[in-house]
Amino acid sequence: MVKEYAHSPLTLEEFSLLPGVAEPVQRMRDAGFLTVLATNQPAIARGQMSWDTLNEMHRILRSVVPLDSVEVCPHRDSDACVCRKPKPGMLLSAAEKLGIDLGASYFIGDTDRDVNAALAAGVTPVLIDWPYNRGVRVQYRVKDLAEAAVLIA
Repeated sequence: MVKEYAHSPLTLEEFSLLPGVAEPVQRMRDAGFLTVLATNQPAIARGQMSWDTLNEMHRILRSVVPLDSVEVCPHRDSDACVCRKPKPGMLLSAAEKLGIDLGASYFIGDTDRDVNAALAAGVTPVLIDWPYNRGVRVQYRVKDLAEAAVLIA
């Protein structure tokens, strides 16, 4: 069962994966795409979560989902860093590390921050539809990760 919270999970007890996420990610990898998670984690800067907890969440995630890399921004908006979405820093960093052609890439997300980071990096955004993002304007809107994989791959 997937737990729902009003915020991102802060503890391992709150952390869970949506069912069926590994298959669409593998489909994209099979189509020749590198898979990178780019995640804002301001709870680190606020002292609400430790790096050890976040790293364990990512270890669990990577044991199930075939990711090539995980990019993390641990800052708050007020830190004015270059990595926090909607800025493109994490996408640019991943591209440099992995040799990614951003113009031939897609960024799947669920917020306007994700869409704007993608656009700022020259990446095509794909928005997963949720009630909280209905006002976000984007060319590609899908119901879930599986539909995004069909669109992309």
